[in-house]
Amino acid sequence: MANIEAGRLCPADTLQALIAQGDTGETQHRLDDLIAAYPSDPRLQFLKGSRLAGQGNYRAARAAMRRAVDLAPDYVIARFQLGLLELTSGEPIAAQETWGPLHGLPRDNFVRLFVEGLCHLIRDEFAGAVRCLQDGIALNGENAPMNRDMQLVIDEIHFKQANGKTGEPAVSSVDLLLQQAAFKSRKH
Repeated sequence: MANIEAGRLCPADTLQALIAQGDTGETQHRLDDLIAAYPSDPRLQFLKGSRLAGQGNYRAARAAMRRAVDLAPDYVIARFQLGLLELTSGEPIAAQETWGPLHGLPRDNFVRLFVEGLCHLIRDEFAGAVRCLQDGIALNGENAPMNRDMQLVIDEIHFKQANGKTGEPAVSSVDLLLQQAAFKSRKH
C-alpha cells in the first residue's frame, strides 16, 4: 500500500479498536464514520467488504473490496479476497484477472500458492490444486482463517474424488467446492 499517503490513513490504533469491538451495529456505524473521514484508506474498505461478505451481502462486499484494490493495487489480501468473492460468485475469469498480479509474488509466498491452487481447481486439475493449497498452508503463519478455508477446499476435493464426482464442469465444481467449504467454515 505504498501509494497511499500516510496522513490520509485511519490511525492504526483507531482501526485496531474498531476491529476489537467485534461485529455489532455500533461497529458498523463507526466503520461508516471512519470511511467518511478517511475515504482513501483501503483497509477500511477491505474491512467493510469483509463484514458485508460475513453478512452474506456479496455484491456490496465485492464493491467494497474492489474499492480497496483500486485504492491500493498492491494490497495483497484484499486482492486475494476480491478474487475469491468473484470465484464464488461464478466468475472464474474475473477472479483470475483480479489475481493476475499475485502471480508475481515470490514463489514461496502463501497467497501466491493459494491463488495457483485455486486456478488449478478452476481447470479441474485437482492434484495441482491440492499440492499448491497444502504448500500454501505450510508456509502461512500469518493468517490462520485462510489456512482453515483452504483446508476445507482440500477436504472437499478429496471428498469429491473419493465419491467419483470430479468429472463435473469446472465452474460448477469450483463453485460447489467453495460453497461447501464456506458453509462448513461458518458452522464453527
